[in-house]
Amino acid sequence: MKSISSGGGSGPMNSRQNKVVKLASREANLKRKLRRHLRTLGFKKSESGLFQIEGNSKDVIRTLHAAQREERLCANRQFISDKAPSLLKHFAGGTDIDPERISPVLEKIASGTWQGDLFRLASLSWSVPVSNGFGRRIRYLVWDKHNGKLIGLIAIGDPVFNLAVRDNLIGWDVHDRSARLVNIMDAYVLGAVPPYNSLLGGKLVACLLRSRDIYDDFAQLYGATAGIISQQEKKARLLAITTSSSMGRSSVYNRLKLDGTEYLRPIGYTGGWGHFHIPDRLFAELRDYLRDAGHHYADLHRFGQGPNWRLRTTRAALDALGFKDDMLRHGIQRQVFLCLLAENAKHILKTGKGRPDVKTLLTAADVAERAVSRWMIPRSRRRTEYLQWTPDNLFDLFGSQSRMMRSRVLKSG
Repeated sequence: MKSISSGGGSGPMNSRQNKVVKLASREANLKRKLRRHLRTLGFKKSESGLFQIEGNSKDVIRTLHAAQREERLCANRQFISDKAPSLLKHFAGGTDIDPERISPVLEKIASGTWQGDLFRLASLSWSVPVSNGFGRRIRYLVWDKHNGKLIGLIAIGDPVFNLAVRDNLIGWDVHDRSARLVNIMDAYVLGAVPPYNSLLGGKLVACLLRSRDIYDDFAQLYGATAGIISQQEKKARLLAITTSSSMGRSSVYNRLKLDGTEYLRPIGYTGGWGHFHIPDRLFAELRDYLRDAGHHYADLHRFGQGPNWRLRTTRAALDALGFKDDMLRHGIQRQVFLCLLAENAKHILKTGKGRPDVKTLLTAADVAERAVSRWMIPRSRRRTEYLQWTPDNLFDLFGSQSRMMRSRVLKSG
């Protein structure tokens, strides 16, 4: 938006001129903030004028997420201070674990409970911030019954509407997807906490997606619910769960089989577009800018506060500011995986016909027993670094809040 040079005098014309000048200054300031932020992340302008990031290593990915993670930790400062003293006892040290006696248990949790607080605290320790999910959601803690310590976290929620590798694999057109996406969920939180992650506990946690427990929990909670927009009863059945690796190609999820059964199938990569490198504070300013400009995307999120709405809103604001679409191309391609819970899941998702064949689904306890024998016990015999992990090491995973957290826990103890 170009400013209009103002002359002398006063009145309505001068007031409008001042408003235009202020809007132009606001646009210029917002542009500077965006460019400065991208440069701190390592983006550089190419010869063609596009902002690009060089490399896709895990360190690059962590750097891209750093601002978002720091905002998340600061926003949860009071929560960490209040809850950490009573919750840290649930995290294991290496010497608390007897690999031969690991006994995983899956616990479905609810908000407003100490288990819900533990889920939140544990997820804040991860180097890549986790989503809060949107729409239908089910969350779990995975416990080691032998010592009462936390192994990992699972959360499944509504999937993104547009995911090309998923839709192409199933053979969906837009009408098929609209009718049957209700039968798919996305694991937006999935992983093991230290020191169980060093024992390949992430593989155990991922395998639990394909369990009778999760299939039945979904049926009980959402099997007879109506669609939010259509208000039609969908008779949803949990046929498949997608997930993606935040670090590009995943060494944890690939080749994930137990006794010949495939638990996660790699189906491709995302396109490297998104908004996670635009932190919440800048997104809030972009949204305010759209709102003041009268753009409906600023507040049109009643039917989905997930990534699609945020991506559209960010794109609209960048376009209004005169930026090219490339600013949303962070270049980090996440590997996408599909977990099929029914033997005929692809057929039902494609045609909408058939009854789910779930006779090969095992209970979570049976899946866990196989995973511990397949991966965790052998790993403990080959590599013993997990024994060096102490609960005190956990403080270091909370970034800027580590010192406060340590001090708070010591005072309470």
